[in-house]
Amino acid sequence: MAWDAAANIERLLQAPHFTEVEVVPNAIHTQGIRLTVNNSRGNFVTRRVFFSFHFDNDYWRTQQIRNIGALEGQSLCTPNAWEEVKRKGDSAIEKWIADNMHGKSCVVVLVGSETASRRWVRHEIVKAWNDKRGVVGIRVDRLLDRNSQTSVAGANPFDAITFGDSGPKLSSVVQLITPTGNDSKGVYASISNNIERWIEEAIAIRSRN
Repeated sequence: MAWDAAANIERLLQAPHFTEVEVVPNAIHTQGIRLTVNNSRGNFVTRRVFFSFHFDNDYWRTQQIRNIGALEGQSLCTPNAWEEVKRKGDSAIEKWIADNMHGKSCVVVLVGSETASRRWVRHEIVKAWNDKRGVVGIRVDRLLDRNSQTSVAGANPFDAITFGDSGPKLSSVVQLITPTGNDSKGVYASISNNIERWIEEAIAIRSRN
């Protein structure tokens, strides 16, 4: 049954925190990216951004995003470093995420074929929103992997997170961007040309909700 728009907005304002619906393991993350963006007044401001993504499928694609010329990027978390964190247990993973998300303005979820099912990606989304950071998703399945293969579009990770126990989905507020382009190069160009604006819009959306 469709929600009444006004009632939906009212519920969002009254319930600013989320709960997770389902927990499925495996995710990987970056230590952060620094962006320079234009705000609404045309002035340049610095945004520090945390990328969340599924390592097994999308590490190579994430490297491409990190290398966009507009970004001043930190190194991605290496497989060995992430395995070392995981060996210490869930508390260590949560601390690692909190430490690396500290000082970031926005969490950018790079959505591939299985990103929506990753436990720690969901944790990061919830934490980012509850900490009043911007959140935005960008589909990367049509970028090439290390074997020059594209993937398939996965589920929307924001559909699996709700306000409260049975409230509206996060996807009713947060954008999942599908970049334009007829091939991997076109998709990369779309992301490169627009990622700064998408991040700024995500921060603005969070400030209104």
